[in-house]
Amino acid sequence: MACWSAENATKAYLRTLKMGKGGKEPDVAEFISAIAAGNNAQLMAMTCAGVAGSTALALVAAARQTGGRVVCILNSLDCYDASKSALGNYGDCINFVIGDAKTLLTDYKTADFVLIDCNISDHKAVLKVAQEGAKHGGALIVGYNALHKEPGWSSDEFKTHFLPIGEGLLVIRKGAPSKTGDRVNSRKRSRWVVKIDKWTGEEHVFRITSALPIEIKA
Repeated sequence: MACWSAENATKAYLRTLKMGKGGKEPDVAEFISAIAAGNNAQLMAMTCAGVAGSTALALVAAARQTGGRVVCILNSLDCYDASKSALGNYGDCINFVIGDAKTLLTDYKTADFVLIDCNISDHKAVLKVAQEGAKHGGALIVGYNALHKEPGWSSDEFKTHFLPIGEGLLVIRKGAPSKTGDRVNSRKRSRWVVKIDKWTGEEHVFRITSALPIEIKA
């Protein structure tokens, strides 16, 4: 996955706002879109527990910004029909696949962004499959509807962060190998700030990152 692009993140964020209800208050979909586009994701795979909605639109917006493509795994034909109806013309921008998410995710090991609905059946096993694939490609994995859900399978190879956005976001990424003898590690925290120009009405989105030193005791 390429380095972070603030421009892509901002444009995808605002595009998702326009594709949705047009409300001024940011929602989880806008953050998902910004994360995917900011990381220049080219192949985005997602799973849904039911009908694909705003989170699918988020990835469509990100794909339009990065030139990537979106694959959505659904568990039934009924969900497919309902998703196509709910997404309208945007549904044509998504490659829908129907079947078991645990099995089908293995076909997308080259995905550099994986989005998982934690309300899906056996979400822990699905997260495990996604992490197994990320071992080779270094994909960024995001679980939504993660509030009060356990992340499931964990490994020292991955760093997991919970973000209290919407119904909870679980962000999992393969970590860099630790260096023996290092006594100080830098942990970065970031937050999103939305500013509205009172003269033009335009929205401006900023990602503010600060590094906090953490002492590692021997």
